[in-house]
Amino acid sequence: MSLLTDLFETFNFIEKSPKPDGQGGFDINWTEGIEFQAYARLDNSIQSKIAEKLGVTSLYTITTNKNVTLENNDVIKRKSDGKFFRITSNGDDNKTPDGASLNMRQVSAELWVLPHD
Repeated sequence: MSLLTDLFETFNFIEKSPKPDGQGGFDINWTEGIEFQAYARLDNSIQSKIAEKLGVTSLYTITTNKNVTLENNDVIKRKSDGKFFRITSNGDDNKTPDGASLNMRQVSAELWVLPHD
């Protein structure tokens, strides 16, 4: 264990799947998928606060181990409080080098509400 992994909590991938509605259209179902460990930190920087005033939702940094790759537009759910996050960057863009002893990957995310029909 490290100080970093001590902060990790359980998250789930949220899977989006269309389902026929019986009238020629479809409904979107959101279901919990695979669990993984991560840490979500609220960005309280001045730039983030300015962005919030301009209408951007709360910005977070999500940290995972390198074996978890979050991609742009993935949706994840923090189990402890049920909050949803939409990933807004690509996990391959910010990870520790293969030879490094630190095993982490980071992405940016925003708080998100699942769309309803």
